[in-house]
Amino acid sequence: MILQMKNMTKLYEENKGVRDFSLEVKKGEFISLLGPSGCGKTTTLNLIGGFIIPDRGHLFINKKEITSLPPEKRPVSTVFQNYALFPHLSVLENIAFGVRYFKKFQKRKALVHAKEFVDLVGLEGYEDVNIGNLSGGQQQRVALARSIATGAEVLLLDEPLSNLDASLRGSLRRELKELQRRTRVTMIFVTHDQGEALSLSDRVVVMDHGRIAQVGRPSEIYDFPKSSYVANFVGKTNKLTDKRGESFFIRPEEIRLKKNEQSPYQIVEKMFLGHQTELTLSEMPGDKNRVDVLLFGKEGRSYEVGDRVDLLLNTDAKLRVGER
Repeated sequence: MILQMKNMTKLYEENKGVRDFSLEVKKGEFISLLGPSGCGKTTTLNLIGGFIIPDRGHLFINKKEITSLPPEKRPVSTVFQNYALFPHLSVLENIAFGVRYFKKFQKRKALVHAKEFVDLVGLEGYEDVNIGNLSGGQQQRVALARSIATGAEVLLLDEPLSNLDASLRGSLRRELKELQRRTRVTMIFVTHDQGEALSLSDRVVVMDHGRIAQVGRPSEIYDFPKSSYVANFVGKTNKLTDKRGESFFIRPEEIRLKKNEQSPYQIVEKMFLGHQTELTLSEMPGDKNRVDVLLFGKEGRSYEVGDRVDLLLNTDAKLRVGER
């Protein structure tokens, strides 16, 4: 176990922060801290990085307690949301700066060492380019290379993809996963984006008001949520009632439709996204209890707003909230 957090608590005004937070992370794991704004995920990251000191609790890396150590004394490196790069330095100099500071290398040795990480993140030929002349995606690669080059055992990532456009986020998400696979550095990634957490992580930590709501593999979190909070936050869910009057949750992609003019359900919204179509159904005008349906490929193109439809449910796909 490379990292252990034991009963860590840090509270601010109105009791915001984290309380009794305990987590164990294996070497080489990719862990995502997932939750809405104010859930405590950034506070948790700052506790690991040493940027804030807990009110109580303990933090260990490689079984050595580092709870009170300052950031520069910890085997931890952070990629901040704005990357925190030096605009007056080149790509190579930015990476070498971290090496010189943490490894205490002389300038020449630091530059040689930094060159390896320029190549690692695919920026060959950009060594002498100033940071201000790079795209957002290229700047993110420099920030990652600088952090990994320090030899840190744990890499903290504070929503590093949030400033990028959607198409670039998708490609850099894949690059980040591949980089982690190649380096096997332990990564702890903060995000409010469920797609990022599910696609990147070995395990996801879902947070709610400063506490852990659930920890598990992405598929476990999605298919076997421990609470209605997790079910609703990680992906979309519908709450329906069966013939016996019992309520259950089901994901939008587990529902199929069949046109029926006598059905109480009517399509009130349609969003065509190319490879998939998102439909919203209502039983009566103004009804707030709507049903979301997700259809793939050509299946969704045959339905329009105003169509009345029956719901065809995959009963085996009902979410068994809290049953595992």
